[in-house]
Amino acid sequence: MTTASALVAVERLVAIMARLRSPGGCEWDRAQDFASIAPYTIEEAYEVADAITRGDMAELCDELGDLLLQVVFHARMAEEAGAFTLADVADAICAKMERRHPHIVGAASNNPDADTVRATWESIKAAEKPRDSVLDGVASALPALMRAQKISARAARTGFDWPDAAGALAKVHEEIEELETATSNSARAEEAGDLLFAAVNYLRKLDIDAETALRDATAKFERRFRAIEATPGFATLPLDAQEALWQAAKARLSGRGSKSG
Repeated sequence: MTTASALVAVERLVAIMARLRSPGGCEWDRAQDFASIAPYTIEEAYEVADAITRGDMAELCDELGDLLLQVVFHARMAEEAGAFTLADVADAICAKMERRHPHIVGAASNNPDADTVRATWESIKAAEKPRDSVLDGVASALPALMRAQKISARAARTGFDWPDAAGALAKVHEEIEELETATSNSARAEEAGDLLFAAVNYLRKLDIDAETALRDATAKFERRFRAIEATPGFATLPLDAQEALWQAAKARLSGRGSKSG
């Protein structure tokens, strides 16, 4: 597809959304607002990620279309409110990408390495949006694991960080002990949160993305559990028999871990 044909396709989508939102259009689409559509936007982004994980290019194409629809939907509502248009959205991101890639579109074309590019990106971004705290700008709506990792990484920029992974791991053990000795539900809940945060911090020190790691572990558990759940009478079997089935499934599906991994 050429750039021209892509633009024609986007214009068609914009026209469809305008018709859906106009008087006489779709009542459901007309009833929506930013808040009601936001959960769908998040869901579509995750479905894009899922298609990528599964390596399904046909599904990825479809899901990217659904995500593009979300952008067009939000932009249409903003245009109706007199706030901005889809063209404003596109112009803003174009300007941002050019501004943050001076080694490509600016005078400083010196072929820097990836680390230098990243550092330049972050410094330009910081200059664009001065903040009172290094923690500003981490969206509160992010998944908890992802937000925890971003928050701890931001704090680490100030030097407030373990010098190595061993210190972070020791903190995980400390939080486990505190959870074990907690004496009330509220205290256990608080210590459980501290344990999860400490675990995320430890993974960050190992350069492991916590959100991806847990998603992969959950998918692995799901595959193995579905395999043993298909056994006739599985739910009535004693735990040791279920565990034997689990170990067999684990070996058959060539993974690692115990009942939770």
